[in-house]
Amino acid sequence: MIRFQQVSLARGVKPLLENVDLTLNPGDKIGLIGANGAGKSSLFAMLRGELHADQGNIDYPTKWRVAYVAQETPALDRPAVEYAIDGDVTLRRLEAQLAAAEAEPESAENGTHIAELYGALADADVYTVRSRAEQLLIGLGFTLEQMERPVASFSGGWRMRLNLAQALMCPSDLLLLDEPTNHLDLDAIIWLEDWLKRYAGTLIIISHDRDFLDGVVNVIVHIDDRKLKRYSGNYSAFERQRAAQLELAAGMIEKQMRQRAHLHSFIDRFKAKASKARQAQSRMKALAKMEELAPLRAAAEFSFEFREPLSAPNPLLVMEKVNAGYRIEDPETYAISERIIVGGIDFSLQTGQRIGLLGVNGAGKSTLIKTIANELDPIAGTAQFGKGLVIGYFAQHQVEMLRHDESPLWHLARIAPDVREQELRNFLGSFNFNGTMASSSIAPFSGGEKARLALALIVWQRPNLLLLDEPTNHLDLETREALTMALAQFEGTLVLVSHDRHLLRATTDQFLIVADGKLQPFDGDLDDYRDWLFKTKLAAKNSAAEAAQAAAAKPKAEPKVEQKAPEPVAVAAPVGDRREQKRLDAEERQRLAGLKKPIESRIKRLEEQIAKCNEKKAAIDARLAAPDIYDAANKEELKKLIADQAYCTKELEQLEEDWLGQQEALEQLVA
Repeated sequence: MIRFQQVSLARGVKPLLENVDLTLNPGDKIGLIGANGAGKSSLFAMLRGELHADQGNIDYPTKWRVAYVAQETPALDRPAVEYAIDGDVTLRRLEAQLAAAEAEPESAENGTHIAELYGALADADVYTVRSRAEQLLIGLGFTLEQMERPVASFSGGWRMRLNLAQALMCPSDLLLLDEPTNHLDLDAIIWLEDWLKRYAGTLIIISHDRDFLDGVVNVIVHIDDRKLKRYSGNYSAFERQRAAQLELAAGMIEKQMRQRAHLHSFIDRFKAKASKARQAQSRMKALAKMEELAPLRAAAEFSFEFREPLSAPNPLLVMEKVNAGYRIEDPETYAISERIIVGGIDFSLQTGQRIGLLGVNGAGKSTLIKTIANELDPIAGTAQFGKGLVIGYFAQHQVEMLRHDESPLWHLARIAPDVREQELRNFLGSFNFNGTMASSSIAPFSGGEKARLALALIVWQRPNLLLLDEPTNHLDLETREALTMALAQFEGTLVLVSHDRHLLRATTDQFLIVADGKLQPFDGDLDDYRDWLFKTKLAAKNSAAEAAQAAAAKPKAEPKVEQKAPEPVAVAAPVGDRREQKRLDAEERQRLAGLKKPIESRIKRLEEQIAKCNEKKAAIDARLAAPDIYDAANKEELKKLIADQAYCTKELEQLEEDWLGQQEALEQLVA
């Protein structure tokens, strides 16, 4: 077990931990949470032995092997798959010892030593190590071709994935993961979550992804007010327990305040009277001994909202037979070649749609978003943008696009040059950029603060179409929750790419998927997407890795013989075999359930959309029933209401027609 005993730690003049006592059991999967700067990374450094407590002790078994993700990746010419295998330091050490032993002159003693090394390597699973490394890299989004590329050829985000692969390759008793999902997309996060569920050692994770924590951990350790508080259960359970504690603490403080007031009142009334003096003195002593309860501090809530769009064109965007991709110029011949990433896009965006964009890494989600944002011209086809369309685009690397030598005020003034400085400061203050922070260079800001500034710049522009490509990178739990609330109340149209499943569930009501170079509807929820991912993309990649590994292990001299697989022969089950019939019946029920699930999911979403549309239409009808709407001053509003009413009626008819079609399809299955 891991035991903290009276541990205190300060960095500079800032105390992070004070007299902390905590016990963590072997096999626990722990989520470590707390505000930015609370000391989470410093606690990891103490567990790695890189920092020492100012007082107290941290104990865990000396034989425990500790694995963690390196923060730096050297620019090596070593292939990525070999770099991942380097994470198994014991195996690499044995390989080095074997190479040295085999280079020595032959002797009985050396022969015995070599045999022992071969045995130790077999125990270290040397014969499956490459296959295991390939499985890890495939899960983290690498292709078989990429695995053979040198480490130096990868960007920073992909190098962090390689470091994560190294940590997972290392046989360990304690695994420390600091924000492992930051450089991953949704498919890699789903794979990692599944891998960590099966991890047998003790796991401690720092993460701001609440769905990821809910899926992996069974203990939460909260750093608050320089203490470590342990909670049983996942992050959602922690939130419930924390809320109950805050409520209980508030009640106890209120009760104590009433007691104090009563004692003060008695003392003030009777301390001068001889007959009551003794009782007054005893109450004064009771008051002095009464320990003042410190309130449990809830984190200061941060919130913001998207301002109402100034216009609502409908449709906002229509794409017909669009090919999205890149035009590439040959540096020698200057010839232009076209690389199509997503082809044949027929797509329109209507006011109020809330779309989550799914797809595995490299499928083309960001390319599609850039094309919708008009950052990339279509290679083919036409894209028509509605009059009055205002796009708020948060790119995946939006933070890097900020001027780090300038202030938040400078960034905002650049897009609002005619607005008074005080108004700009007031707006920045609503995003927690107060006082001198608003006019200071953003270079020392954290990644989360820079991402918050990028969001503030988008909010100022009052977009009617939000295109968000991984907006939660660098955001802490508090800011993610504020973004989730703001997007849920946003009155415009939303297209969202995110690895944060909580954000996707709370803010979108339909999914599109980019797969195999096409854009198409996805009939299902995020759980269905997870199932689809493991049955298709990850299963196919794993099969390819296994096939490549088998081919590599096959002796080269062995001739290749092509054999045609025999055609499957259907064998009828004996009529009297009840077991076989039951099995066939169960398979048929399972097949029908699989066919019904996407239809039922689609019906549920259609019913939600119909309810929302009815609500909107009722509000329009109510406004049209008001006498003042027909005044000359309200002419423009009247025209807009009539147009909206016509659109709602048409949309409702289409939704109801789709609902009837889905119901008919479901009835045919049942029949």
